Amino acid sequence: MLRRLIALFSCILILGAVPVVSHAESKVDVSAPSAVLIEADSCKILSEKNPHEKRACASVTKVMTLLLVMEALDSGKLKLSDELTASAHAASMGGSDIWLEEGEVMSVDDLIKATAVASANDAAVVLAEAICGSEKTFVAEMNKRAKELGMKDTEFKNCNGLDEEGHLTSAYDVALMSAELVKHKKIFDYTKIWIENLRGGKTQLVNTNKLLKTYNGITGLKTGTTDEAGCCMSATAERDGLKLIAVVLGCDSGTARFADSAALLDYGFADYTVKNLTLPKKAEGSVKVKGGMSDTLYLRCEKPGTMIVSRMAGEKFLTECRIKKEIELPVKAGDVVGEVNYYSGKELLKTCKITAKNTIEKMTFSSVTSAVYKAMLSW
Repeated sequence: MLRRLIALFSCILILGAVPVVSHAESKVDVSAPSAVLIEADSCKILSEKNPHEKRACASVTKVMTLLLVMEALDSGKLKLSDELTASAHAASMGGSDIWLEEGEVMSVDDLIKATAVASANDAAVVLAEAICGSEKTFVAEMNKRAKELGMKDTEFKNCNGLDEEGHLTSAYDVALMSAELVKHKKIFDYTKIWIENLRGGKTQLVNTNKLLKTYNGITGLKTGTTDEAGCCMSATAERDGLKLIAVVLGCDSGTARFADSAALLDYGFADYTVKNLTLPKKAEGSVKVKGGMSDTLYLRCEKPGTMIVSRMAGEKFLTECRIKKEIELPVKAGDVVGEVNYYSGKELLKTCKITAKNTIEKMTFSSVTSAVYKAMLSW
């Protein structure tokens, strides 16, 4: 008996010395080793499974490439009608491509179609070189933009997603850059295309996103497949104002990739909805103050817009308006004097600041004298 107790005690000590590794569990049963579902506007996580696990993501990399392209279009650095020439480096790309030849000329518009629809690696490099002069410099910009977006798990080595040592990201980071890309509504003109022709009909593009044919509300976004990354996807969809992004990395097959993405999106649309938030009347009313050159302080409040809420919250959705009981003078226009809080159950969803609309000076001998003097001048 003593020996058994000693053995048991030894096992407990050994087990206690082993660190416990926790993994985020998904609310959705997916086969992907890493996945996340977010609401596009707020980036609120609705479901996750190892969302920060660093993995290769294949051509989903092009989400960042396309983001920089959209930003270049916005700034005027690129125009859709610009004609770009393929370099030897661009023409040398393997994997998915549109077989660009060195010296071949193609419009920015067509190159974006090739990149977004057919996941063309050569087209992506032509765009990258046009923006930054070289793919290497463009990749540096990709990494800079990733840091700006808070993508802490990401290091890009190329602009198209071909397997390369150290070229890694995470499901969560892919969701972040996808959310930024879809702010550019123009991208949907490309990601919703099913079939397109280039080179006067000589080259046909067929979208790699099969959900375009099967999923209600799908709007994009990008697939990717390599030996190292497996089958990956960032899927975007919208129904009744609710915009979702589902990311899956490392699936065993294209079929699993689309099934997992659809399952995540189904969960989001079934369990969440967009609620239009309204302001309480007193948040934009007025309050009385004492000891000031005026006794009325007028209020303004940030517009709350919309918020994603769980359908299960029901009557638990609450709005709370707080305004300071005693407002210290002087108060300047823009000073925060209260807040409106929106709750789903006990969860604080959003806070809108209530600020002073007018300035009120504290009543003093000098302020009264000054006011009287100004009044006399106006007589």
